[in-house]
Amino acid sequence: MVKVVYWSGTGNTESMANMLAEGIKGAGNDAALFNVSDIDKDTLLEDAVFALGCPSMGNEELEEGEMEPFVESLESELSGKKVALFGSYGWGSGEWMQTWSERMTNAGAEVIGTVISENLFKKGAFSFIKNYTFKYKLKIENIFKIFK
Repeated sequence: MVKVVYWSGTGNTESMANMLAEGIKGAGNDAALFNVSDIDKDTLLEDAVFALGCPSMGNEELEEGEMEPFVESLESELSGKKVALFGSYGWGSGEWMQTWSERMTNAGAEVIGTVISENLFKKGAFSFIKNYTFKYKLKIENIFKIFK
């Protein structure tokens, strides 16, 4: 079972979490989705491989009310864990993901992939979303291979 844990303010990161879970299932594995408020660190850390998702907030940081404290609680216990990171952003360069990835690596995790999306569902047309979803799934193909 691969747990996909996320925080989402506008629904973009939740949509990414759903797509990631579908891809994991498509690779022949079980996946479970959890809003970060619905899971505790001990339950997550039962598994050697999991995914965490959070959009960029404020000045390219994790959401500070729920996700940041959750990530902080994990840091001392990440040694040997494989973690995929994902999230959306609406401004900046996506620097928060690089910072988050480095942070997880420094805590002892193996970051097996990162995926970011700029304004996934704010661009408008259904055809754009459909095409972007296809491209997005291609980008996370390597993450799916890890879960096989």
